[in-house]
Amino acid sequence: MLDCLKKIDKAKTGIFAAGVLFGTAGVKLLASDDAKKLYTNCTAAVLRAKECVMKTATTVQENAEDIYAEAKQINEDRAAQAEEFDDEELEETEEEAVEE
Repeated sequence: MLDCLKKIDKAKTGIFAAGVLFGTAGVKLLASDDAKKLYTNCTAAVLRAKECVMKTATTVQENAEDIYAEAKQINEDRAAQAEEFDDEELEETEEEAVEE
């Protein structure tokens, strides 16, 4: 058993001890009041950014709906004009057929 303990390298033991120390200090640092203030400020900034993005997305969606409605109206107007044109051609064709 002592042979196993002797084989453990002192450098590995030092690295392990440093890791434990760093972990303990890290936990205390992350739980400090200053860290909590930082987390709160970062969360507030994210919420402000989210609000800005949502406003922009709403504006884009409203504009897209307006464009879609106008495009539908244009197509309906064109269809009505094409129908009128077809009716006029049909009347002219009928008149020509009657004259012959």
